[in-house]
Amino acid sequence: MPRRRIRVTGAPEAPLHAAFAALRAELGVPQAFPAEVQAEADRAASTPELPSYDATDIPFFTLDPPGSTDLDQAAHLSRRGSGYRVRYAIADVAAFVRPGTVLDAEAHRRVETLYFPDEKVPLHPFVLSEGAASLLPDRTRPAALWTIDLDAEGRTVATDVRRALVRSRARLDYAGAQRRIDDGTAEEPVALLAEIGRARELLEAERGGISLDVPEQEITARDHTYELSYRAPLPAEVWNAQLSLLTGMAAAGLMLAAGTGILRTLPTAPDGAVARLRRTATALRIDWPHHMPYAALIRTLDPHRPDHAAFLQECTTLLRGAGYTVFRDGALPAITSHAAVAAPYTHCTAPLRRLADRYAAELCLAAVAGEDPPDWVLVALDGLPRQMAEGARLAGTVERGCVDIVEAALLKDRVGEVFEGCVVDLSDHEPTVGTVQLDAPAVIGRIEGERLPLGERLRVRLVGADPGTSKIVFTPA
Repeated sequence: MPRRRIRVTGAPEAPLHAAFAALRAELGVPQAFPAEVQAEADRAASTPELPSYDATDIPFFTLDPPGSTDLDQAAHLSRRGSGYRVRYAIADVAAFVRPGTVLDAEAHRRVETLYFPDEKVPLHPFVLSEGAASLLPDRTRPAALWTIDLDAEGRTVATDVRRALVRSRARLDYAGAQRRIDDGTAEEPVALLAEIGRARELLEAERGGISLDVPEQEITARDHTYELSYRAPLPAEVWNAQLSLLTGMAAAGLMLAAGTGILRTLPTAPDGAVARLRRTATALRIDWPHHMPYAALIRTLDPHRPDHAAFLQECTTLLRGAGYTVFRDGALPAITSHAAVAAPYTHCTAPLRRLADRYAAELCLAAVAGEDPPDWVLVALDGLPRQMAEGARLAGTVERGCVDIVEAALLKDRVGEVFEGCVVDLSDHEPTVGTVQLDAPAVIGRIEGERLPLGERLRVRLVGADPGTSKIVFTPA
């Protein structure tokens, strides 16, 4: 599920980059890998465990942001009678990371790749995540190869997953793929991305699911100040995300049928969280009729509009109750669904960047083979939800810290100015402290004052904005 994505352009010596470095130090974010972990990764890169099944004749393609080299997934799409066949190859990290090694222990310590606006802190050493394990073009790689057959409406009719050698033929970025699809020059395996993606979107709406097309927030250093803009996702990005969702739903189904697995679950959002989001809609002047369900509203939004983009950013707060649920020996948990997906779902398509996906792959491979999961998977299974929750908390703290730094940088030269906004939240413990959402620029900050009018519009004065401390403070004007 999406997080806020922030990208910064500007000189690396700029104060903003120094603030991100300070945040990494404050949070104790791991940087360089220990020497013994790097050495183990170097050895593993040259001696992976390779499967016997050869699928290198399938012309896979990867689709990622420009310049990406940590390529978890490669796809090949084809017609199958009146329906479709989706082949989705996922990097086989277990071919390189052996259980019980220092490399494995370091992955459990890091849990997931952390993304800062100026750099990323990887889960695995780059020799693996951007080298030997990555599905780079014209390189033979071990993978978990999913084959999912769909009917004419895009519904799943058959699922298979097995270990295989694969070979990507093309590394595409979203803009390039979109151009090829739009001008009709895309070959069928890429052109079908639009057809299958749209079909899956219709099914998502039918079951009440929600995909947040969260724009990327970009802050640009220019003339000794910063400018904020949003970049809306292209349709090709949204369709590609539908392939990942499809695979995650198929994986959840396999594990539920087998009786042992790890699901990504999310309960229905509490009324208080939805009420807060309604106040944010009011602040941004977004019309949300009282009778309209949240999922229906999302589908009316245009991520190219700054006010809608800002609202979509805030919608990610409803996903923060998501977690991992383990079950075994046929004892299914009370909650098996993900409220935003509106179906059982698991994470399994990003093992280079997320620890749990390596385990989900092993559970699915065992389920299809009719075998018991490996002992090393079962031993680690019960501890994964806690580890993933700790990793998510750190990632969330990184995200919030980066947003605060970016917004403080945006406003640092505007202290004393008056803005239009709306109080969207009040502290449970300090009634004189709350959160205000500005109309423009679309940022959120702390507000301090007596009798703050929750949910009402007001004029506020900026009294502090410091990127070094990542603090923004307003008072009623």
